[in-house]
Amino acid sequence: MTFKSRIRNFFANKWVRIPYYFFLYVFAILGAGVFSAWVMFQSGLMSSNDFGMVDPNNRYFQEMDDKYNQGFKTDSVNVVKHRYEALNRIMLLNRYYPLNANYILKAWTETKDEKLTLRMLDAVDLRMQENSQYQSDIAQMQNNLSPRQNTNLSVFEWMNIAEWISFKEAVKKDKYYIDSAAKVSGVEPRLILACLVGEQIRLFNSKRESYKKYIGPLKILVVENNFSYGVTGIKETTAQRIEQNLKDKNSTYYLGAEYERLLDYDSTQNFDAAVNEEMSPTVKRLVQMKNHYYSYLYTALFVKQIKMQWERAGFPINDRPEIFASLFNLGFNKSKPKANPEVGGSSFEVGNTHYTFGAVAFEFYYSGELQEIFPFKRARFDYEKVPEPKLF
Repeated sequence: MTFKSRIRNFFANKWVRIPYYFFLYVFAILGAGVFSAWVMFQSGLMSSNDFGMVDPNNRYFQEMDDKYNQGFKTDSVNVVKHRYEALNRIMLLNRYYPLNANYILKAWTETKDEKLTLRMLDAVDLRMQENSQYQSDIAQMQNNLSPRQNTNLSVFEWMNIAEWISFKEAVKKDKYYIDSAAKVSGVEPRLILACLVGEQIRLFNSKRESYKKYIGPLKILVVENNFSYGVTGIKETTAQRIEQNLKDKNSTYYLGAEYERLLDYDSTQNFDAAVNEEMSPTVKRLVQMKNHYYSYLYTALFVKQIKMQWERAGFPINDRPEIFASLFNLGFNKSKPKANPEVGGSSFEVGNTHYTFGAVAFEFYYSGELQEIFPFKRARFDYEKVPEPKLF
């Protein structure tokens, strides 16, 4: 039997023929399918994307897009809110992945773009969904950032009374005089104002009629003219001692030659008025109803003289506005330099709460109230001589 005959007989066997034709047709169909797909792809009838899938987090991506394109507010209040959230989330992420936290912080530092920063953090949060501790920390952080109550009131209760609102309007009218006294004395305007606040707030309850007559309807400050004088309530003996200290080179309060003639009397200026004709020249300057410049100047010089006394004794208190205010209220005789000075002064009641002069001055100074017209300076004394800080 020839070789061809043997081959023919082999394929004639049904156990060979049937599997052979089965696989032949299968591979033919697969080949035709692959070729057809190749033709359709080359002709543009089919895209490689058709072989993709929808990401399981697609809904998350859409929600984020809606959040930032529809509900993301960029007014000044919300920008601050977004910034707080972003920086807090960066600090939290730093506990888990410092590398990513550093990248995000760098982006925010360079762009100051809260929207971008929050979206970068959202990308991180997507990958941290299974980290239960991180999710718990995020929830706690968001809870801490949420306001406990919706209110426009101040945490400092005495700033919520009607008198305070009127006082702020009144003190704005004196900006020129406060700034002028600050410039010649080298004392920060806000520090002068802290002493004024303590004195005027003290009068809210003790001289209610003065409020009804002056601060409330006219939006002007109360000028005291009995024992204590002017809008800051300076005693005549205190004012005279301030004048003496300017000229006494041996005094621990001495400020220097450039200040010696600052309070000299100008004979061309007439401070007489019907209500104060019998008063001394010093008091006449303090009790002017419309011009409060000398009230602020005497206040500033008292504060600066106290500063020099404590510095020379080795106990500087430049960073203690509450101590300056307390001593301003108590007077020179109570100013005794020491390592641990006490905050205090006159005690008075506003509403149903008791305060001391120094505590009220402290709360005002650091409250941020009125900073748009009496901003924080680089230093509390001689601030114009302090250079701008270098940024590295």
